[in-house]
Amino acid sequence: MAMPEIPKTCKAGCVSNNGPNFTISVEDVPVPEPGPNELLLRLNATGVCYSDLHYMLEDLDMPTMRQSSVRSAGHEGAGVVVKVGRDVKSWKVGDRGGVKPMWDVCGKCELCWDGMHETYCSKAVFTGLAVPGEGIERGDVDGVVGTYQHYITSPAKYTTRIPDNVDDFTAGPIMCSGSTIHTSLVASQLKAGNFAVFPGGGGGVGHMGIQLARAMGMRVIAIDGGEQKRSLCLDTLGAEAFIDFTQVKDVAAEVVRITDGKGAHGIFVTAGNKAAYESAPKMARIGGKVMCIGLAPGGTATVGAEPGWFIFKNLHVIGTMVGSMKDTDAALDFAAW
Repeated sequence: MAMPEIPKTCKAGCVSNNGPNFTISVEDVPVPEPGPNELLLRLNATGVCYSDLHYMLEDLDMPTMRQSSVRSAGHEGAGVVVKVGRDVKSWKVGDRGGVKPMWDVCGKCELCWDGMHETYCSKAVFTGLAVPGEGIERGDVDGVVGTYQHYITSPAKYTTRIPDNVDDFTAGPIMCSGSTIHTSLVASQLKAGNFAVFPGGGGGVGHMGIQLARAMGMRVIAIDGGEQKRSLCLDTLGAEAFIDFTQVKDVAAEVVRITDGKGAHGIFVTAGNKAAYESAPKMARIGGKVMCIGLAPGGTATVGAEPGWFIFKNLHVIGTMVGSMKDTDAALDFAAW
C-alpha cells in the first residue's frame, strides 16, 4: 500500500490553562519519530472519553498532564501504520492499528504475565497523560501524547490490530469504552438471562455496555435522562427497559420492580457521579455485583449504603479499570460479527 509522504508537522488538539477553565485549540505540532520498537500511526479517528476531561480539569488524585509536559489528551484512537521502528518485525506500513488508554506496560511482571491485568502494571504508562517510566522505551516526545494528535507513536508490542471489517470510526472508541466495559462484564461473571443494569446507559461506556451485554444474552435495563436517551437505549441499542431518572423518583425501587422484586444480578455504574454510586447497592439482589467503572471527581462519591445492605444481601463491590489487550481484541471481535 502506497502511503502519503509523512509531514514534518501535524494537527493536534492542545490543552491550555489546565484546570476548571481549560481550553483546547488546534495547533501544528512536530510529527514524532518512532523509537526502534515503536510504530508511527496516522490516526483517522479518536473517541472522546470523560477521563480526558478529568485529565484536563485535573480533578483526579493522580499525576497531571502538565507534570509530564503533555498537551494532547485522548486515549482511544484508530488509524494506519505509516512508519515502523528499525527493530519492528511483526508490523508493516499499511497495517491498521489502535491505541488504548495504556500506551505501554513492562511485560515482565506478574500482572503482565497473567494476560488479563497488565493495565495494573506498576510501570504502565497512561496515553495522553504520563512520561514512560524506567524500562519503558520512548520516542522523541516529552510525554506520551494522546490521540487528539494526528500522528502518534505506539509500542509495536502493545498496539492493537484492527480487523479488516471494523472501520476506524467504530474501532477508535472500542480501544477504551468498548474494552473497558467488556472487562467489567467478564469480571462480573454474569450469565445469559441475568439482569444487567447500566446507570449512564446512554453515555460512551454505557451504550457499549448495553450492546455487549445483549450480545452475551443478558437482560438489560438502562438508566439515563431524557427522551433522546430513551430512544437511543431502547430503539437503537435494544435495552429491555429504560428508567428516566429525571421522571422516576425512586430509581432503585423501579429496578427492583422490573426484576420481579428481587433486584439485578449486576449494576454496571458507568456514570461517575454521586447519585449513581449511592443508589447502586439498593438495586442489587442477594449476591449481586456492583461494578465500579465510571470515575467521579476526587472526594465527590462513594459506593453508598449502610453496611447492612452489603451484609444481609451478600453484595460484591468490584472495581475494574480499562481493558487489557485480550479484552480489546474480544470487544473488536463482537464488532466484527
